[in-house]
Amino acid sequence: MTVELKTEADEPGWEVDPDDEWGVAVIATVGRQLKLRREAVGMRAGDFGKAVGYGEDLVYKIEGGKRIPRQEYLDRADEVLGAGGLISATWEDVKKVRYPKVVRALGKLEAKAVELLSYGNHNLHGLLQTEEYAGALLRTRRPVLPEDELERAVAGRMDRQKIFQRSPAPELSFVLEEVTLRRPVGGKMVLRRQFEHLVELAQLPNVEIQVMPMDRWDHPGTGGRIQLLKFGDGTAVGRMDDEFGGRPVSEPKQLRILELRYGIIRAEALAARESLTFIERLLGET
Repeated sequence: MTVELKTEADEPGWEVDPDDEWGVAVIATVGRQLKLRREAVGMRAGDFGKAVGYGEDLVYKIEGGKRIPRQEYLDRADEVLGAGGLISATWEDVKKVRYPKVVRALGKLEAKAVELLSYGNHNLHGLLQTEEYAGALLRTRRPVLPEDELERAVAGRMDRQKIFQRSPAPELSFVLEEVTLRRPVGGKMVLRRQFEHLVELAQLPNVEIQVMPMDRWDHPGTGGRIQLLKFGDGTAVGRMDDEFGGRPVSEPKQLRILELRYGIIRAEALAARESLTFIERLLGET
């Protein structure tokens, strides 16, 4: 059977970040294993490429640790080389390489948290964003992000949203400034789908979304974002834009300051039920 060679796997977004030491090591190891297994069965790169449905040049790039292989490439390679699932299993590590280091680090912390508290005074939290909204928001950065970096950033943001499927479910609290909801990021349809998404999330039993009306300015969130992650062992980490140099903190005294400020912010914001009604009204107006 002749397989049509695919070219999209060589599109931007699948390069290896040379500054990501862990990512470079993962892709180099996977590439080396693919090459050794191919040579062990006596297949040339061109023949192997045809068998898996990709061009010979891409085969060399993947084996040389220069490109991140797609899942379908690894699955097909596993089948062609008779690896019994060992090659396919590498996808669990390979897929993480696509996300920037900073996103992976944040995702690991969120994946362990039993409680997340977040106040945002400028943008919606990444965990709340739709893929379209995230892409539109990231395209506003200057200097402009290269398309491959933007794709990786959006993919990483979407992957972090697995937190909503976790069991047991963590407690998630978000306070959003009204202005962030009224800013037409991405245009009318993107914003409308974002509102629909917020309505769905707000009805999850472990998610509380509150809106801070624009006429309520006298609260301790005017200095910037507040984020607080609490873990099952009683530890926590948090940060605030205008406190502690904006650095993550974990000392009890520092965390108490963040919790105090977040508690006041929640008290000043609309209650969760009122906030849901507010978002539904914006949806109806969009």
